[in-house]
Amino acid sequence: MHLLPDSVRRLAAWCAVILLVAGVVYVGILLCTHLRAAVVPVLLALLGTALLGPFHRRLVRARVNRSVAAGLTCVAVVAVVGGAVYIVVAALIDSGDQIIASLRDAARGLAEHFGAAGTSLDDMASNARELLGRFGGTAASGVISGVSVVGETIAIAVLALLLVFFFLRDSDRATGTLRALAPHGTADTLEAMARRAYRAVEGFMRGTTFIAFIDAVCITVGLLILDVPGALGLGALVFVGAYIPYLGAFISGAVAVLVALADRGFVIALWVLGVVLAVQVLEGHVLQPMIQSRTVRMHPAAVMLAITAGASVAGILGMLLAVPLTAAAFGVLHELRARYETPPEPEQLET
Repeated sequence: MHLLPDSVRRLAAWCAVILLVAGVVYVGILLCTHLRAAVVPVLLALLGTALLGPFHRRLVRARVNRSVAAGLTCVAVVAVVGGAVYIVVAALIDSGDQIIASLRDAARGLAEHFGAAGTSLDDMASNARELLGRFGGTAASGVISGVSVVGETIAIAVLALLLVFFFLRDSDRATGTLRALAPHGTADTLEAMARRAYRAVEGFMRGTTFIAFIDAVCITVGLLILDVPGALGLGALVFVGAYIPYLGAFISGAVAVLVALADRGFVIALWVLGVVLAVQVLEGHVLQPMIQSRTVRMHPAAVMLAITAGASVAGILGMLLAVPLTAAAFGVLHELRARYETPPEPEQLET
């Protein structure tokens, strides 16, 4: 080994470190995949605690009991999310027949202008109920697995909500518990790493909430100007959907366009589509890189790569958790670097 140049030995050492870290990360991902029923609620609860922590602290400063404040915070979240879902689902149920009729009329209009290409769209719209029936029949064959997935999702959501309650209520004891569990002589370092990681997650949640608020306000104003019914409920859906990267924006935008198509016609639906696309362009090219890169302190390219990697590992849930987990890892690395980086010698400073 001594026969090799110093540069080659350093490269070999770095390669060994990278392989070791990659192996540990890979094994950790496998363990989390096998234990996802317990790991996912904890991660979601940490995100919820980071988001709801300021509201809970305000209640505590107002001399509200910590348990009561945590309970009120959780009830408020359930009320907001449940109310938004109820409003949107009710609007879709009420306008379902109108949406199908509007799709049929729009397809017939396209058939008049584009001939054979439009005729195929007309046939698709006319047979929408038959297509949905066939799809439903296919889906019914897997009803047992579907029920198990729904049941697992509900169980994860309930467990995450309960964990949010306990995390909020006992947040004042977190530092003491962490220091008590830390190995001898590492309590200060471990606490500093945990604080940096948690601040990074808080930054992500604040940035996402701010972006979601701007998206919801812009789309709601556009829907109100275009006189689309249920504009407030659709805006609430946009706000909630913004926490799921890419897919949430697509679903909420599609719902808004369908509701506009059912009640206001094809032209207004195109205007709504334009508003949704304009807001998404504003978010993707301006708000997301600018706000998330500052609150999470990550380069926009790193944010996009983290989301892509998370989606490849765990789908939608991976997209949701990838950026805050990566930001927490970056925070820990920055803290370790600040603590253990060797300061330059005086001669180096002078040169």
